[in-house]
Amino acid sequence: MKAARLTMALAGAALLALAGCASGPSTPAAPLPTVTSVDLARYAGAWYEAASLPNRFQSQCVADTQARYRPIGADIEVRNRCRTADGTVADITGIAKVVPGSGNAKLRVSFFRPFYGDYWILAFGPDQRWVLVGEPKRQFGWVLSRTPQLPAAELDAALARAEALGYARSAFKATPQTQPLD
Repeated sequence: MKAARLTMALAGAALLALAGCASGPSTPAAPLPTVTSVDLARYAGAWYEAASLPNRFQSQCVADTQARYRPIGADIEVRNRCRTADGTVADITGIAKVVPGSGNAKLRVSFFRPFYGDYWILAFGPDQRWVLVGEPKRQFGWVLSRTPQLPAAELDAALARAEALGYARSAFKATPQTQPLD
């Protein structure tokens, strides 16, 4: 029962956050560029959060935040998980749709249809060991890694790219990865 309440709270927070994406403050003057194209089959699989901009829909997450992407026809299943302060695992599954003409670099993600939020792939590290993800208003941002621990030099490169794109580098907070959730 406790897990169900946590999932519902997570769901409600995600719904509010996605609604906020649609009606937040205006974007900075410079448009936010994405990578040219994304091979979604290669992008699929597990990603571990190395750093993120704190946000209300992940406020219960204290460690071990990860995402898993799985193609389902033309869409992508998105499963987000994290460890909460009491040690339980919060889990939510949604769907992502590719924005036509974006080279698969822009997705619209929903955990509660019909509400969708932007998920833009902004930069990749060498061999796609890390990815910088954000949205056009620069209110949300994540550095994800293929491994639980991203070397400091690679995290620094990802954050430097975020800063070059207009994000406040100092606003990103490291995400502890203490133990696998799978």
